[in-house]
Amino acid sequence: MSVIIWVTEGTWRAAVDAARTLAPPGAEFTLLHVIGPEAAGAAHGAFAGLLGRGRPGRDPGDRLKELSETAAEELLAAAAELLGGPVRTMRRRGRVEQEVVRAAEDADLLICARDGDRERLGPRSLGPATRFVIDHAPCPVLVVWPQEAPGLDSLPPPPPPPPPHRRH
Repeated sequence: MSVIIWVTEGTWRAAVDAARTLAPPGAEFTLLHVIGPEAAGAAHGAFAGLLGRGRPGRDPGDRLKELSETAAEELLAAAAELLGGPVRTMRRRGRVEQEVVRAAEDADLLICARDGDRERLGPRSLGPATRFVIDHAPCPVLVVWPQEAPGLDSLPPPPPPPPPHRRH
């Protein structure tokens, strides 16, 4: 069984723990990290538009890109150490949700952690990228809470009944 573990800052431990405890023996693990273009792109844009005229080579977007690569390496190394055993790592760059779906093309299972509102149960417990991945992944997806799940008392109340003129 081929298992991809999507590791992201802040929630990676839960995804790795789920893989350790729930994946079948003999599973082959791949740790996936994707760097989105937003931060470096914004820095490139700000530098080019406001700050960098006449100062080539001092683009903070380049520095952000280097720092994000280093952070990704450290995150993948920490996840591999926690997972133990043989593991493959995969680093991608681009629109996060698109890259995760593409990486899961041949996987038997994708494991990820909730990244939205962690105070209550419900659809808002998923961030936009994770929601996209769940909706589009070409394989089964295991979604775990990054900490203890909120209680059932966090469920939203049922919707109000429709107005009387719309009842049939």
